[in-house]
Amino acid sequence: MDNGRDERCGIGEEKTVLVLQGGGALGAYQAGSYQELSDNGYLPDWVAGISIGAINAALIAGNPPERRVERLRDFWETVSSGLLARPAWPGEQGRDMFNAASAAHAAAFGLPGFFSPRLPPAFVWPSGSAEALSHYRTDALRRTLEELVDFDLLNHGPTRLSVGAVNVRTGNFTYFDTDRMELGPAHVMASGALPPGFPPVEIDGEHYWDGGLVSNTPLQYVLDEVPRPDMLIFQVDVFSARGPMPRDLLEVAEREKDIRFSSRTRFNTDTFRRSQEMRRAAHRLISRLPEDLRDDPDAKMLHALCCNAAISIVHLIFRRKSHFRHSKDYEFSRFSIEEHWDSGITDVRRTLRHEKWRGRHKPSHGVAVFDLTRDAED
Repeated sequence: MDNGRDERCGIGEEKTVLVLQGGGALGAYQAGSYQELSDNGYLPDWVAGISIGAINAALIAGNPPERRVERLRDFWETVSSGLLARPAWPGEQGRDMFNAASAAHAAAFGLPGFFSPRLPPAFVWPSGSAEALSHYRTDALRRTLEELVDFDLLNHGPTRLSVGAVNVRTGNFTYFDTDRMELGPAHVMASGALPPGFPPVEIDGEHYWDGGLVSNTPLQYVLDEVPRPDMLIFQVDVFSARGPMPRDLLEVAEREKDIRFSSRTRFNTDTFRRSQEMRRAAHRLISRLPEDLRDDPDAKMLHALCCNAAISIVHLIFRRKSHFRHSKDYEFSRFSIEEHWDSGITDVRRTLRHEKWRGRHKPSHGVAVFDLTRDAED
């Protein structure tokens, strides 16, 4: 047993990882976050995403660094190009009406470069047919991905990509990962195939739905990596587990969606932090054992569990605004998309300028967690 260096983790330089949650139109916040991170030199070695996070992740991994923001901008301007109006009058009530109208427009007519209503509608098609399984078609998304993503670079370039989906038949969570297989547009589309809106995507004889049905964040997949390298993880969430008490049924619907899709990011981070602290403590303890105890079965069992990887996790969580309602994830007006994008830029700036971040170093014990915009005021 080699106790000087654990071969299972903490190997090499710190890897930068970008973890992107699902959330429809709110994914523009992730695009803005990426823009500001890249402007400050934080280019990911690994991008993991689910649903809209998978699309953003593919746009990042499937383009060279100098074109990534441009391609992200191309995608978000395309899908918002059918809704270029602005609120007719100021104030919360005017914005509520604007958001509701924009969401209704997207639901009724679809989005350019993304999805379109199924005509004839699903209920007209015979049971068991592919057309009977969704309200919308996503052919346009495939064409958009083929246009904006270099899949040869995505599969053979320096940035690893992982996207999560759910097997419709088994209900099992599956990750499509460029470290293990070649990915194409279908794998990205499968991660965002949220039923009953979007159709399941067939890959190698199996059908897949949106990974958010099981977990809306790929954070756990990243943290379960073995061997586990030293990692700096930027966790960019668009649904917050924290929120105010609802005042009416519309706010109940919004709050329910936030709780369901937030995937308990902070709880999972705290759980991992406690576990990793124990693994690092076990690593230090094993290294100090006298030679005659290192081959003890209990010592070997502890050694198999220990890990000395230094992990830092940065929370970037989109904050609710008073004019948001349950339709915020399918309200794709250009006005709102630009607002979300700017919010991502602002939150990264706040984080990188924070005194706790400026004094950051790789943790020597346990896991370092940075949640530096939680109490920020807009």
